[in-house]
Amino acid sequence: MRFLFRLLYPHLYLSYRFFVVLLLLAVCLATGFVVPVFFLVGQIGVAALLALLLVEIFILFFKKNPVTAKRHVASQLSLGDENKVTLKISHDYTFPVYLDVYDNLPYQFQIRDQHFEVLLDPGHQTAITYYVRPNERGEYEFSDIYVYVAALTKLIQRKVVVKERQQVATYPSILQMKKYELKVFAKTASTGIKKIRRLGHNNEFEQIKNYVQGDDIRTVNWKATSRRNELMVNQYQDERAQHVYSVIDKSRSMRMPFNELTLLDYSINSTLAFSNICLRKGDKVGLMTFSDKLGTKMAAERNANQLPRIIELLYRQKTRFLEANFEMLYHGIRNHIKGRSLIMLYTNIESEYSLKRVLPLLKKINQLHVLVVIFFENTEIDKAAEMEPRHVRDIYLKTFAEKYKMDKKKIALELRKNAIQTVLTTPEKLSIDTINKYLELKARGII
Repeated sequence: MRFLFRLLYPHLYLSYRFFVVLLLLAVCLATGFVVPVFFLVGQIGVAALLALLLVEIFILFFKKNPVTAKRHVASQLSLGDENKVTLKISHDYTFPVYLDVYDNLPYQFQIRDQHFEVLLDPGHQTAITYYVRPNERGEYEFSDIYVYVAALTKLIQRKVVVKERQQVATYPSILQMKKYELKVFAKTASTGIKKIRRLGHNNEFEQIKNYVQGDDIRTVNWKATSRRNELMVNQYQDERAQHVYSVIDKSRSMRMPFNELTLLDYSINSTLAFSNICLRKGDKVGLMTFSDKLGTKMAAERNANQLPRIIELLYRQKTRFLEANFEMLYHGIRNHIKGRSLIMLYTNIESEYSLKRVLPLLKKINQLHVLVVIFFENTEIDKAAEMEPRHVRDIYLKTFAEKYKMDKKKIALELRKNAIQTVLTTPEKLSIDTINKYLELKARGII
């Protein structure tokens, strides 16, 4: 019967309450042959139920578009973050109604049963807020909003389809970028970001000139003053912007997942936050990607369009399921990065054997530039190394995990022995540790 109603009236739904009451009345009618009063009660009940059904159908369907719904979501979602979505619902009925709201989420979330039930009085508006966490970059399409309306008895529901199709794009995390920018440049101390004092001046010497009123007395050059017998001061110019490049490995080793994101996604989010800090610090920022061959190449610049260009380029990066070609990377850096620069290399070195293959090339890059190799700890391996073994299998697993963990530390030690700056970090701490390393090198005057 319910299926027949859906065929005839696709926007009319009989609730389970209707069928429960109908079943009880059918029992009364069936037992009416034994107890006549039950038959009379059943007849009256069926007539009352049908009358109530007709009344509810009339009051729910007499308006053409009784429900208004609007979805508010950012045009750009942030990868790996909780993004806020708000539904604003109102209706034109003159009596309170129950609303069962289904928002058709993009298929990437794989959520089909999320709904919200509210009792809404006439003339009022309700706001429903929930959060979504996208785990891959790309286009996300929100479909129409389905609202099931019922009167106070909830015997039937009217399905209202609100046309609210909306397409948004998931970009590298803008939220994280703003968060780390606030941490670095806030006057108050913030957790995670190290406050490192800059050694020496933040400006470069330009010339010695005669003192004029308004010059900083601390810049007086006493030797020149004694020679010229008049007050002389040092004049400084703003420190020249350094060239900083983020180089991202897109090979299959960066496909490894952690907390529903790949290492490539973590590197992309970190690159965006790090590039923003560099631009705010006055440096020029560039980008390069590679796997079995060179990918994106963007020269280091410092202008208003540089950060939006970086965001667009990072948005389009995809993993290539091949081995990384570090020899091609070396030649690409030689050909495309001319001046001495800071190179932040995001990669994933898994074993000492892998390091031996790439170390000669990393040393050559480090001779030309200041190279920082950023690679990852495996947090799942760390958990296995810390577990209490209960079976023989657990002992083998714990031993392997401890060896793997030690190998990562040996790789970092070997890189430092060869004068290569190193950051060994977990995916969750990648952005903080990368920014801290940059601030450290800048404070020490290495770049």
